[in-house]
Amino acid sequence: MMIKTFGKVLFVLAFVLLLSSCFNKNSPNYQYMPNMYESVGYETYEGVDNGLFPQGTEAMLPPDNTINRETLPYEFDNSIEGKELARLQPSPLDSLQKEGNLAKGKELYDVYCAICHGNNGAGQGTLVKREKILGVPSYDDVARNITVGSTYHTMYYGLNSMGSYASQMENETELWQVAEYVMKLKEDLTK
Repeated sequence: MMIKTFGKVLFVLAFVLLLSSCFNKNSPNYQYMPNMYESVGYETYEGVDNGLFPQGTEAMLPPDNTINRETLPYEFDNSIEGKELARLQPSPLDSLQKEGNLAKGKELYDVYCAICHGNNGAGQGTLVKREKILGVPSYDDVARNITVGSTYHTMYYGLNSMGSYASQMENETELWQVAEYVMKLKEDLTK
């Protein structure tokens, strides 16, 4: 009797082992929606037989004379003539909110500009003191004759070894806020 029971237990155990050896949790036995398990691999820009793009798609450039949303193109070229024209441009920010603009400009200046230009605009930032970058002029340098418009132009396009900072700022308003703060630093240095 014991042998019969032992034989039945052994048979059931062998059957369970046989079933579990066929089970692979990485690939289920039944696929009710196979596209969920094995995606169709389309090549980039190839034609697809779904009726939408039978000839394929392409990485299209935007149409001529279009601009990104919430941006306006800068009216001055990245040239010496463009910078001279920008020098005459006043700040378009509201003069009634001057204190708020200067506070935001200081905040952005401390993050992006002070490392090279120094906290007071004298051209003695941390990188200059450590001699990582040389030749950063002071804002009160008479030969530079900086204005709020030329400062905006320089931040927008970059100048000499200073690259453009237009992509670091969220919008044009932030560029103008920093430009206004630079003019305040220039004013403080000349006192």
